[in-house]
Amino acid sequence: MRMVWVVGALALLAGCSREHAEEQQKVHAEPAATPVAVSQVKRDSIVRKVTLAAEFRPYEEVELHAKVAGYLREINVDVGDRVQKGQPLATLEVPEMAQDVAQAAAGRARSEADVVRSRVELQRAQTTAKLAQLSYDRLSAVLKSRPNLIAQQEIDEAKTRADAAREQVDAARAALAAAEQQVQASSAGEIRAKTIEAYTRMTAPFSGVITRRYVHPGAMIPAGTSSSALPVVRLSNDERLRLVVPIPESAISSVKRGSRVAVRVPSLNQTFTGSVSRFSNRVTPQTRTMETEIDVPNPAHALKPGMIAETDIILERRDNVLVAPQQAVVNPTTNPQVYVVDKAKHVAIKPVKLGIEEADRIQVVDGLSDGEMVIVAGQGRLRTGQLVTPRAEGVKQ
Repeated sequence: MRMVWVVGALALLAGCSREHAEEQQKVHAEPAATPVAVSQVKRDSIVRKVTLAAEFRPYEEVELHAKVAGYLREINVDVGDRVQKGQPLATLEVPEMAQDVAQAAAGRARSEADVVRSRVELQRAQTTAKLAQLSYDRLSAVLKSRPNLIAQQEIDEAKTRADAAREQVDAARAALAAAEQQVQASSAGEIRAKTIEAYTRMTAPFSGVITRRYVHPGAMIPAGTSSSALPVVRLSNDERLRLVVPIPESAISSVKRGSRVAVRVPSLNQTFTGSVSRFSNRVTPQTRTMETEIDVPNPAHALKPGMIAETDIILERRDNVLVAPQQAVVNPTTNPQVYVVDKAKHVAIKPVKLGIEEADRIQVVDGLSDGEMVIVAGQGRLRTGQLVTPRAEGVKQ
């Protein structure tokens, strides 16, 4: 009985030793799997774009000068005030202009009185001519019926009076026409005087904000046509802003008028939507770029002229293509390859053909299939057929 127990114990010990040896042999035959970070290749949209920075400019901006010289009587706005188109901004005092307007009005009234007088003279001349012609016609009729009753001299005198009366009518008609023309000239002179007087009142040519004020009441304002002219105020339209970006020569053909673009403003940490509105149509030789203007609506006036903004100009877009992380591609410029984890969790190296790329993603034209797992870090320590443990946590695609 004791012998049987001993034999059994020895057999059990021998079995345990054999299992331990097999485990050790298995460990040496199959090394431990290497953990690797992976990402899955998927179909998605990808764009090729260029990021450009520029500063906002007002959509419209003008320094307002006085058309006529005079003293600044009052100014109705100051820096930061918002004004509407046509709103009064300032008034100049030019006393002699009121006299010019009064003189022009008097000249027009005098011309109109001359027209009235000329019309009366024309009517009088027409009446006289009518009577003279009637007298001549009667004498001529009597002469025909009774030739010896009226002397020929009397007939001749009647004809002369009728001809003279007609000439008086023509002269009166010409005088009336001249008087009417003088009325037109006087009216034009009065309109001109009133127009110049209206220049003493400055109004806003468009809606916007006053960004600078140059003068104060009582200042002598030279006419805007002189070299010493000083502006009264500066007005900016910030309802819309212009973002002028330099488009590289190679990307000009890809930018289309009307394209919608996202405009990022780092100082506000906000993104606004703008549209490509106009081109300079000229490449600058020094920079090989073309100025392109993007209009950005600014109804809330959050954007200020002078702020720096960034925009991405989309040069090319491709939809439903295979996209992989940039860090998954080894030797992208010379011999692009991708390390792939197969279904048995072994490493395989595949050559690939690449397309357009973004900041952290790239298009794979050929060499991979949808859903494959690619290694995104540590490829230099791996070899073909190596057993790995894929880990996808925290990997950005």
